[in-house]
Amino acid sequence: MNANRLMVFLCGLMIVASASVAAEKRPGNVKNGQVLYQQHCLRCHGATLDGKGPDATKLRVRPTDFHKYLSRVKGDLELEVTIRRGRKLTAMHEWDSLLTDEQVYDLIAYIRSAVPHLEVKP
Repeated sequence: MNANRLMVFLCGLMIVASASVAAEKRPGNVKNGQVLYQQHCLRCHGATLDGKGPDATKLRVRPTDFHKYLSRVKGDLELEVTIRRGRKLTAMHEWDSLLTDEQVYDLIAYIRSAVPHLEVKP
């Protein structure tokens, strides 16, 4: 019986610990992120992150406008996954093979500095 309680306690502890790690904000350098954004993202997403970059009109699927509600409610993890893996059937290719982890976090920090995340409360 005590062994079962111990297992339940340990499983609960693991869940709490993993949730706190998942909720952890990754540090990012806004200035480095801005440079990376200008080098790699601006042509599609635009100077003001509105999805109206110089190449946007040539694309079948419009680039994300980070100012729109649905973009602002996405969490940092969703941004990270999109940057790393890209989006199928769009011009947004994966950057995981070209950017370091630190550079991805820098990009996210820059995007969040220009267009803050919206907290959604039930």
